[in-house]
Amino acid sequence: MANSPSAKKRARQAEQSRKHNASLRSMVRTSIKKVIAAVESKDAEAAKAAYAAAVPVIDRMADKGIIHKNKAARHKSRLNDKVKALATA
Repeated sequence: MANSPSAKKRARQAEQSRKHNASLRSMVRTSIKKVIAAVESKDAEAAKAAYAAAVPVIDRMADKGIIHKNKAARHKSRLNDKVKALATA
C-alpha cells in the first residue's frame, strides 16, 4: 500500500488511467467485432463501411499506445483481407 503522499497520488492516477485505457481498448474490440459481424452476414457494403469506421479507431489507439502499432497493423490487414474476399466472392 502507498504510504507517501506522492505514492498515494500516483496510485489514484494509475487507477484512473487503467479505467480510461480499458474503455478505449473496449472501443477497438467493438469496432473489430462490427467488421467481423458484417463480413459473416455476407453484406459487402456494410463490411466496407464498418472497416472504414474501424481503421481510424484502431490507428488512434495505436498512436496513443493503447495497443501496439504492429497489433494495429495486423488487425487492419486481416480485416481488410476479409472485406476484400467478401467483395470478390
